[in-house]
Amino acid sequence: MGLIARNAEAAGIPTLSMGSALDIMQAANPPRAAFLDFPLGHTTGEPHQPQLQRDILRQALAGFTELTTPGAIKMLPFRWSHGDGWKETASNDGDTRVERHDTPQYQFEEDRVLAEQNNPEGCEVCEVSA
Repeated sequence: MGLIARNAEAAGIPTLSMGSALDIMQAANPPRAAFLDFPLGHTTGEPHQPQLQRDILRQALAGFTELTTPGAIKMLPFRWSHGDGWKETASNDGDTRVERHDTPQYQFEEDRVLAEQNNPEGCEVCEVSA
């Protein structure tokens, strides 16, 4: 999101990114952003609460005038109505991702064969350590 937002800004189009994963937002470094400390998937508020959603959007959109430092993130002051228990669940599930590899991985052998047939010189975007 940060790269796209920076390119839009370079073209003269103001942007404001909204997110609920602060570490990802900080790493993406968009020109300006609003952070809502809600569970993922609820970046603009809780379901079936249109007034809360409007309030969140109003405060976030105020970032267009309030955030004057590139990369600034506005911390929205709202709290998830069901408490903070979701944070423990979200952070204690453990890392279930598979190990990253330097070479392409295929689900099926026929996928590998097709990839090699279609790209006999190798993957154009893969970075293989030598």
